[in-house]
Amino acid sequence: MRVFVTGATGFIGQAVIHAGHQVLGLTRSDKGANSLAALGAESHQGSLDDLDSLKRGASASDGVVHLAFNDDFSDYEGNCRADRLAIETMGAALAGSNRPFMITSGTLMLPWGRIVTENDAPDLTAVAGAARGPSKLSALSFVSQGVRASVVRLPPTSHGDGDRGFIPLLITTAREKGVSAYIGDGLNRWPATHRLDTARVFQLALDKASAGSTFHAVAEEGVSIKDIAEIIGKQLNVPVVSKTKEEAQQHFGWLAFALMADNPTSSAQTREQLGWNPVHASLISDLTEGTYFKK
Repeated sequence: MRVFVTGATGFIGQAVIHAGHQVLGLTRSDKGANSLAALGAESHQGSLDDLDSLKRGASASDGVVHLAFNDDFSDYEGNCRADRLAIETMGAALAGSNRPFMITSGTLMLPWGRIVTENDAPDLTAVAGAARGPSKLSALSFVSQGVRASVVRLPPTSHGDGDRGFIPLLITTAREKGVSAYIGDGLNRWPATHRLDTARVFQLALDKASAGSTFHAVAEEGVSIKDIAEIIGKQLNVPVVSKTKEEAQQHFGWLAFALMADNPTSSAQTREQLGWNPVHASLISDLTEGTYFKK
């Protein structure tokens, strides 16, 4: 299967390339094209803002995996609107084809404080869910137009070598501040998955997903923020401390929002429907034995 992948040069995208399907990767630069070629993928010049390039890429492929998202949080709502336009453009290009169209979302947009499943909808009363939740609705609206659309929700951390997400930010903050911190009692939880297991979800879903499906690329249901802070403190040899909610904003900046989340997430339906069995390192093992603290 020839798959058009946005975000193909990113942390998850590169793992998707290695997962097995032939990839046509969206890139805006020659550097990106060279990176894709080195990974064994074709390149397609364009960007999320270039809707014509998205239409051409989707039309030229047997399916689409939409991974790219502008994570500049200074204009989160604007980036979410741009994401919906990209989804609507690619979905329209696939109309009537019964080809797979997979978009990504996040478990942090689901209700907090209880175990959530693939059946749960985004919390549209919260800022994150209200802004990006409609992207899922946009994608799934193409089911009625003959597109095999589905959604893959990612946890706050898809970890592994080359990680550029929340975990490296926590490590950098601990280095700069001289303490590894959590908020309150730190017992709130993040789900987590190694990026190679995440890529396997996309590979399986391209072949097996039924129209309208939602999947959770979640290997660990919930790892406490305190456990994460403690292993970071141990690796950096700095004290581990608690911060109040009031102190957290100054200490962590915008990341405080995510660190307050209690987001335990089930992937039981995903495992059953796709035959997915995550096999790679857990988050704590990766922090202990991986490359996060190597210069």
